[in-house]
Amino acid sequence: MIRKYLLAGLFTLLPLVVTLWILEGIFTALVGRFRGPLTWVAHQVHVADPPTWGLGLFSALTTVLLLFLVGALMGNFVGRQLLAWLDELMMHVPVVKTIYGATRQLMGAIQSGQGGSFKEVVLVEWPYPGSFTLGFVASRDCSWVVPEGQTMIAVYVPTSPNPTSGYVVMIEASRVRPVNLSADQALTWAVSGGVVVPDIQRGR
Repeated sequence: MIRKYLLAGLFTLLPLVVTLWILEGIFTALVGRFRGPLTWVAHQVHVADPPTWGLGLFSALTTVLLLFLVGALMGNFVGRQLLAWLDELMMHVPVVKTIYGATRQLMGAIQSGQGGSFKEVVLVEWPYPGSFTLGFVASRDCSWVVPEGQTMIAVYVPTSPNPTSGYVVMIEASRVRPVNLSADQALTWAVSGGVVVPDIQRGR
């Protein structure tokens, strides 16, 4: 009975704890980004340094405003042209273009399955034989790296709770099992740390 209640309490609180942990990380990162500029402004106008809660509030409002402005820009021709120019500029900066380009393609694949990628969810043995996890088919031809690659599948294995920092493994097609799940269901499962079990009926 005690074990039952402990597990029930764990599964009830785990989503909240994970959410608070992620929000705490975002809050800390935002405060760190704006602490220097706001402190400099405070010294220039001869007022007290902004408190942590003030930094957090300003950071959150600034981030929401930035996201809103970018979304608004994407809604009109001039904004799309401006963002396309910025995108082109980033892709011509050494070192930066490698990170930026890879991240952009990954996010596009995860969010919308662009180019046919990340639409098919599969079950693979990872990270060692006997253990399994869900992954996304990125490519069905690995012959560009190994001669026998025609029979191998490139699978992207997301990490938890951040699915953008995953692993890409090349596996024989015979060792990959198709799963009747949507990409959204598989991502939700990964982000939740396996707590949120997908509804198989909805994946069909």
